[in-house]
Amino acid sequence: MHEILRRRTILFAAVAASLISNPIARADEEIYVKIAIETPDTVVYGHLIDNAAARRFAEGLPLSLTLEDYASTEKVADLGETLPSDNMPSGFEPKAGDITQYIPWANLAIFHRGFRYSEGLVKLGEIDQGLDVLRRPGKVNVTIERDPR
Repeated sequence: MHEILRRRTILFAAVAASLISNPIARADEEIYVKIAIETPDTVVYGHLIDNAAARRFAEGLPLSLTLEDYASTEKVADLGETLPSDNMPSGFEPKAGDITQYIPWANLAIFHRGFRYSEGLVKLGEIDQGLDVLRRPGKVNVTIERDPR
C-alpha cells in the first residue's frame, strides 16, 4: 500500500512540475502570423499570437523601428499608439523571447531575459529563432514584417 502511494505521489509531482515548466498554451495564444525582424546583419524570426493587440500590430506591418536597450532585459521602441487590450489579462510575467507592448508607454518591448509580472504588459508574440541578436548591447535598427518565407 505504501509503495502505491509513493508511486502516485512521484507521478503527481512529475505531472505538476511539467505543467509549471511547460504550461498548456491557451487558445488566445495560437499563432496568428509569422514575422521576420530584419536587422542590419541578420533576420530574427518569430510569430504573433491571435489576440486583438497582435492583430492590430500586424495590420501596421511592415514597420521600421530603432530598438534600444532597457534595464538590461529588453529592447524597446515607441510604437506611437496603444494597441487594443480589451478582454485581455491586465499583465503577465514575460520570459525571454516574448514580444509585448507596455500599454502605459505605448512601446514595443522584446524581452531577451525573463522579468517579473508586470501590470500593463500585453503579449503580442514570441521570438522563435535568433534572440541572441537582440541581446547585443546598443541600438539596433529593424524592420518588422510578415515572414516572406
